[in-house]
Amino acid sequence: MTQSTLSAPTALQPLNGITPLSHLGVIRAMGADAASFLHGQLSNDFALLDMNHARLAAFCTAKGRMLASFIGFKRSAEEIVLICDRSLLAPTLKRLSMFVLRAQCKLSDATGEFGLYGLAGSAAQQYLGADAAPWSLKHEGQASVLALYPAAGNDRALWIAPTGQRPEGQALGEDLWQWSEVQSGVATLSAPVVDAFVPQMLNYESLGGVNFKKGCYPGQEIVARSQFRGTLKRRTYLVHAEKALAVGQEVFSHEDLEQSTGTVVQAAATPGGGWDALVSMQIASSTRDDLFAHAALSEGQSADAANGIDLQLLPLPYELLADI
Repeated sequence: MTQSTLSAPTALQPLNGITPLSHLGVIRAMGADAASFLHGQLSNDFALLDMNHARLAAFCTAKGRMLASFIGFKRSAEEIVLICDRSLLAPTLKRLSMFVLRAQCKLSDATGEFGLYGLAGSAAQQYLGADAAPWSLKHEGQASVLALYPAAGNDRALWIAPTGQRPEGQALGEDLWQWSEVQSGVATLSAPVVDAFVPQMLNYESLGGVNFKKGCYPGQEIVARSQFRGTLKRRTYLVHAEKALAVGQEVFSHEDLEQSTGTVVQAAATPGGGWDALVSMQIASSTRDDLFAHAALSEGQSADAANGIDLQLLPLPYELLADI
């Protein structure tokens, strides 16, 4: 089956409402050196972070491979919270803590102290207005609300406040929220794909997640080299399939059944039928019409195209920055 014979997702009703985000966790960085410490560890600028903006950022190995992705923002002058996938919180907190040394910064798992909700449609607009710029931040009492990238034309936001508080709005199914995350094109790293990508392979440089003017951080040389020497060969693309997809699943083309061209980074059921996913794959494959997802291969094994899941490439909801 080729791209042209796959059915496109059915037209969908607008996303509207609130949903608890049980799959996310919170790391708190507290102290006079919290911002400077995180500035030296993450791919984005935290030294100049103000109270009106959040940051998308990657935490990388010395080889530039992502160990976690964060959305971080200040709750006060000396308190920064980092929101990440729960599957990565414990190992990431342990590794980050190794580098604190003499810095006046205490890191802790604060997941139990906060409630996190996703807001879509009018629920997001109630706090931020219509078409708020992604990563803009507003504080409402003890609650913080930050604008996310939209999905399928719907405004979205992340709401976080001390446990026991919740935003106003009708209920939205968590499955719909997960689909909106995929549709936004902003990938959240989770356990199955740790240590697999440099930030640009997830389009983070196009989403405001990498600052190339800031100082050093783990993996900075590799990340910069990928950008400025034209060595980047992978980007993240949006795809649709008629069957379920899973994070970590490999993607092949009929041209090469032995070497995968990409990996599923995030996937969710599509309300109109089928599944949507974000796939980090070879740029050269982004115009192919013979892509399919398949289970990981054993040594010496070739992909079985007949049992693969055909993929339809969909337009990304944002422009990719040109390589430098």
